Amino acid sequence: MKALVLSGGAGTRLRPITHTSAKQLVPVANKAVLFYGLESIAAAGVTEVGVIVGDTADEIREAVGDGSRFGLDITYIPQERPLGLAHAVLIARDWLGDDDFVMYLGDNFIVGGITDLVDEFRRTRPDAQILLTRVPDPRAFGVAELDAAGQVVGLEEKPRAPKSDLALVGVYLFTPAIHEAVRAVRPSFRGELEITHAIQHLIDQGADVRSTIIKGYWKDTGNVVDMLEVNRTVLESLDRRIDGSVDDASETVGRVIVEAGATVVNSRLVGPVVIGAGTEVRDSYVGPFTSVAENCRITDSELEFSIVLRDSSIDGVGRIENSLIGRHVEVTPAPGVPSAHCLVLGDHSKVQIHT
Repeated sequence: MKALVLSGGAGTRLRPITHTSAKQLVPVANKAVLFYGLESIAAAGVTEVGVIVGDTADEIREAVGDGSRFGLDITYIPQERPLGLAHAVLIARDWLGDDDFVMYLGDNFIVGGITDLVDEFRRTRPDAQILLTRVPDPRAFGVAELDAAGQVVGLEEKPRAPKSDLALVGVYLFTPAIHEAVRAVRPSFRGELEITHAIQHLIDQGADVRSTIIKGYWKDTGNVVDMLEVNRTVLESLDRRIDGSVDDASETVGRVIVEAGATVVNSRLVGPVVIGAGTEVRDSYVGPFTSVAENCRITDSELEFSIVLRDSSIDGVGRIENSLIGRHVEVTPAPGVPSAHCLVLGDHSKVQIHT
């Protein structure tokens, strides 16, 4: 069995971060979202992985390498434009051969991994197996309709009037039957080859398409709100570890991780928090659900429920929260501006000026 990991999307919902960085490499608890997926694939016993790459191919290649650090054998498959999930299967046809495979969207996050799902697929081997979860507003997702017996009878991509609240999670398992299906579909109104249409083709042809409804945590980390939420979830699962330097004037409370080479001076850290290697926190407060990457500087500031990427500095700006701060960013106070009022007032005016 192989794995096909999609890492070629443009990440428009995470701009401006993704103007200069691949969305799959934005860190959660100081580890790229993509890495969690690769670790899940390795844990499921799948070692041959094809990674679909686009405009950010060089960055993905540099971060992932040959896959050996994950126990994987990586092959990179270029995609000129993100033309849909079914298109990714089309261009990977030669590499996939006649093997079964799991398709994993590189910006998805699933607590607990996919080992049980892969084991079930290997044991029962339907033509396709999809992963579903209940969502409050399914209009932004692919949506599955099940019959009374729980069998998949229909799929729609981002429907205006969803027939259920069951959204497709970004993990799919296929036999080679999917290859004929992706060749049979035509571009949607979005100009993409939709994997939902290909799976619907299988259903229409009488293929065995099964589903698993997950009860655990899943997120598509496609926007800032979801990134911060996933960061919170992962941080809550970490154990306290102080490998860096924390002086006697500082206080650490709860699940706090200070990586080796990090320095905390006259500051208060309230977990869950992770401070990356080489980062200095001085005269500051870093509060719950915050991850600060490597080689950052936090000085005379307060930070909470935020993600700070590597090589950035926050100096003397009071309080920051609910924020995603990119790489090589400098956040400083604005210079003071002399204030003056220019008035043209008629007779008998009354003016109140706030000073």
